[in-house]
Parts: sequence; structure tokens; C-alpha cells
Amino acid sequence: MHAIRLYAFGPAENLTYEKAEDPEPGPGQVRIAVAAAGVHLMDTALREGETGPAPGPTPLPTIPGREVAGTVESLGEGVDARWLGKRVVAHLGFVPGGYAELAVTDLGRLHETPPDLDHAQAVAMIGTGRTAMGIAQFADLGPGSVVLIPAAAGGIGTLLVQYAVHAGATVIGLAGGARKAARVRENGADLAVDYREPLWADHLETYRGRVTHVFDGVGGAVARTAVGLLAPGGRHIVFGWSAEGIRGGEPYLVEGVSEQVLGPVMMQKAGGPDPLRTLELRALAEAAAGRLAPAVQRFPLAEAAAAHRALENRETTGKVVLEP
Repeated sequence: MHAIRLYAFGPAENLTYEKAEDPEPGPGQVRIAVAAAGVHLMDTALREGETGPAPGPTPLPTIPGREVAGTVESLGEGVDARWLGKRVVAHLGFVPGGYAELAVTDLGRLHETPPDLDHAQAVAMIGTGRTAMGIAQFADLGPGSVVLIPAAAGGIGTLLVQYAVHAGATVIGLAGGARKAARVRENGADLAVDYREPLWADHLETYRGRVTHVFDGVGGAVARTAVGLLAPGGRHIVFGWSAEGIRGGEPYLVEGVSEQVLGPVMMQKAGGPDPLRTLELRALAEAAAGRLAPAVQRFPLAEAAAAHRALENRETTGKVVLEP
């Protein structure tokens, strides 16, 4: 098979496209012919040697990537033959190997891909989608809600806009650049604002004191402005602070207003014996029902380095996906 290999931590150029040995499924595992592999912002930090939420540094050399969709083409010992040939999607957890033509994972991580989803859309929902569902569970949205979403053209932002629109809320989306703002409008937002404009906050004055929820993955000056628009009792739901950089910084928090929802808080809210799987199932069900449609930006597998650069430079829209 062909795969992307990382031999040394560092810049995107360290990702090399080359031939690699086919992985073999062990007991209770399957091998997937990969049609789409998800690229996450955390992948760029892991590429540089950061551990992120992982239990330790990634051993090198490695094939990065933790989200895959494709077709089951080989079975390990003890796996029911009915899985052979199934269209599936899986999050590999902390086990890398997704940026490749073939990937192995445990049977328990598999989901059958809904018939109306292509592989790239399925990959978007198994990672980004489950996070969006985890964030959305902290807001009871309805026709009286006014929701402000920074980074509304990103993978998570796109889905949160759709979720809020479907709930009947008034939706304000912020995005960096006129092209991205146009995408937010196309996605159903009532107002889309380019926060790179010098006077962008002036467009929001009509909503001062009316915003009920801010879904904030950006932090910094954008978050400060957004929180200033909240109505009494409004909620600032924080799931990231990309303006401060993925490798450091602190979220913008206001006591009694802000709530961080990542990690254990999200898992506890999701409930069940396997909270992550609970959120994955919700995400796939929402996409299958047509209520959520992930935006996807596709790159050939061989251009993984270009995909990483584009993601780091905020030049992408929606979920970034590699296709062999």
C-alpha cells in the first residue's frame, strides 16, 4: 500500500508519501480499504511532537491519522464474516495509521456508514461530528434562541450552524474572510460577518443584549466581543481557543457566564458506558436524517503536507479529508 510516513517531528514537509507494508488485522480486528482519512488540527500538533490529549509522545516512525472510512476488505480471527465488504467508518482513538490506503482497527470501533453518506462525509461526522454533538448538548435551543458562532465556516462551526438553524434559532456566524462568510450565509445563518474587517463588530450592534448562546472555539478578542453581546442569563459555551494557538494559551472565561465543555465534562454529559460512541452514533444519525451535512475539503493522500499547511494557515473550509 501507499501511506504518509513521519520519521521526524517538525514541519508539514516532514510528511512523506511512500510505499509501506500492508497492516494485518489481529484477533477481533478488521482491515479497511481506506477511501477517506480525516485530518484534525490536533494532527498538526502531534506532527510537531506535542502529546495533546494522547498518553505520551507518538513513537516514530509513524503513519498519522485517527479517522477513516472505507470498505472492510479483510477480517481478523473471531470477526463475523458479515462485516466483509461493509462500508464503514471508525475513529481509531490514540492508535495512528489513518493516512494510508489500508488501516486496521478493532471491531468495536466500527460503525456502518449510512447509505446516503459518502466516505468523506462519514469521516467528518465520526470525529468533528461527534464533537459538535458533544458541544450542542449543553444548549437547549429553540425559536427564541439567538446563537453566535465564531469560526462558523470550520468543520465544527458548519455543523453547529446547521444544528441551531434546524432548532429554529436565529444564527449569527463569524468567519475569517469574505469567501468563508459567504459559505456561512449559504449554510443558513441569518447573519454572516467577516471578523477580519476592521469594524466587523459594528455589524452586531443590533444583537447587543439579545444573544442567548455563544459557541466559542476561538477565544481572544473575538470571544470578548461575543460575550459582550450576551443577554442577561446568556451562556458562553467554550470548546477551544484557537486564537491562542493549539499548543498554548488560555481560554477567555467570564465567571458565571462561561462554561468549558471539552474532556470529562462532555463525556459525563453524553453518558452511557461509552460516551464517545454515544456521540458518534448521534452524529451519524443526524447526518443520515439530513439534518446535518458536513462541509468537506478534499486533498489527495499524497498531498497530506499541503493539507496540513492549509489547515494551519486557516485556508480551509469545513473538514479536511485525504483521499487515496
